[in-house]
Amino acid sequence: MTKKILIKSGTLITASETFLADILIQGEKIVAVGDDLDTQGAEIIDAAGKLVMPGGIDPHVHLALPMFDTISSDDHYTGHKAAAFGGTTTVMDFVVQEPQGLQYSVDLWREKAQIAAIDYGFHMNLTHLDEQVEREIPSLVEMGITTLKVFTAYNGRLRLPDGDIFKAMRIAKEHGMLTMLHAENGDVIDVLVEEALIAGHTTPEWHAHTRPAWGAVEAAMRGFALAGETGAPLYLVHMNVAGEVDMLHYARQRGLPVMGETCPQYLFFTEDYLRRADGAKWICSPPLRTEEDNTRLWEGLADGTIQVMGTDHCPFFFDGTVPIVYDGEQIAIPGKELGFHDFTKIPNGLPGVQDRMPVLWTEGVGKGYISPNQFMAVMSTNPAKIFGLYPRKGALQPGSDADIVIWDPERVVDYGVSMSHQRTDYNLYEGWKLTGYPEKVYLRGDLIVDGDEWLGAAGKGQYLHREPNTGVL
Repeated sequence: MTKKILIKSGTLITASETFLADILIQGEKIVAVGDDLDTQGAEIIDAAGKLVMPGGIDPHVHLALPMFDTISSDDHYTGHKAAAFGGTTTVMDFVVQEPQGLQYSVDLWREKAQIAAIDYGFHMNLTHLDEQVEREIPSLVEMGITTLKVFTAYNGRLRLPDGDIFKAMRIAKEHGMLTMLHAENGDVIDVLVEEALIAGHTTPEWHAHTRPAWGAVEAAMRGFALAGETGAPLYLVHMNVAGEVDMLHYARQRGLPVMGETCPQYLFFTEDYLRRADGAKWICSPPLRTEEDNTRLWEGLADGTIQVMGTDHCPFFFDGTVPIVYDGEQIAIPGKELGFHDFTKIPNGLPGVQDRMPVLWTEGVGKGYISPNQFMAVMSTNPAKIFGLYPRKGALQPGSDADIVIWDPERVVDYGVSMSHQRTDYNLYEGWKLTGYPEKVYLRGDLIVDGDEWLGAAGKGQYLHREPNTGVL
């Protein structure tokens, strides 16, 4: 007999409503939402005084990603486990484009993800374009991948010329796909990095100095202009600077099919952190900016200019020469110490997939920057809609997957690495006091997090075949 669960007397929070109701789960699905639901044969979960939310969706993570002389320290099990403890039940990773073709590339990433602990999807990094690749792009839709990521930085490695981005966007539009843009000016970065190294500037703050904000603003507007020329939707990833919010607002006001995402690190930290003795911990690309940029990004979230909160989760050890204990085993992975004498060799990336929802609840909802409904929109419902998963994901309604978080709004935690299941040796929010934290997390009806106890397992996550033609929010 299919298992039934009744989550009773909770306050449901969705992107549009807050209301008292019960939720009946049967098997993997929500089958009813309302009052006085049939409880016969159901396990009763009392959620009185608690909030009930759809599981979070983080559309921007990098798991087991090779970089420089190492690899990001979370794989498709540890990163998923960490996500679940933070209330996230779906993540989306990026497939590295291999010369053997797009199908080959996807197959490699599907193999890596056999250990998945939560549900997951993929985006395709498009870092080389020729006639053969152009012919292959439509096949991605059949594989359930409806998004292409392009770069205007990382010359000689990841960057596509504007003309190739233009071609890719036209193909994407024809097949109902969405293009995602990493916006920085790669030419300016190369000049500034060379000059910094010649001058002997090797400390972490030079990572920010050599990746200027105006380069991000200019590249973002270039991308929006290409969206205008092609009519193809464009999604700006990891917005980090005030001018990007201004440009996104400008473009949307003029009817261009564009959207944007930011990440927690760009709301709370500045380039001043890079000047600390442990400044390498805050090295990410694009870099941290200024307090004025933090403020403008909050405004963009509050007024709806920015649609999504991702993380760009790509963790590395701060000191990979010293092992940590993870799941009872000692592990050490080379990390940011690789660039101790040269900022250009510090792996670019931060942990964040577990932190995202608890930190933003305390700092965003708790301090009145965004409402609980806006929180759910940017954390779950909007990414579900944008990336072809709604209403299977991101919703509390009959027929949706029973990805559900029971949230204790009164729980106070002293946050940091001791609570983190991210497989690295530090946490950006060490010592922060958070109010509000997940109590129970369900993945398709299975309880995978119960308080501080992990009930999930490698291999339980499902690959999500996403739908094209999702439109622009």
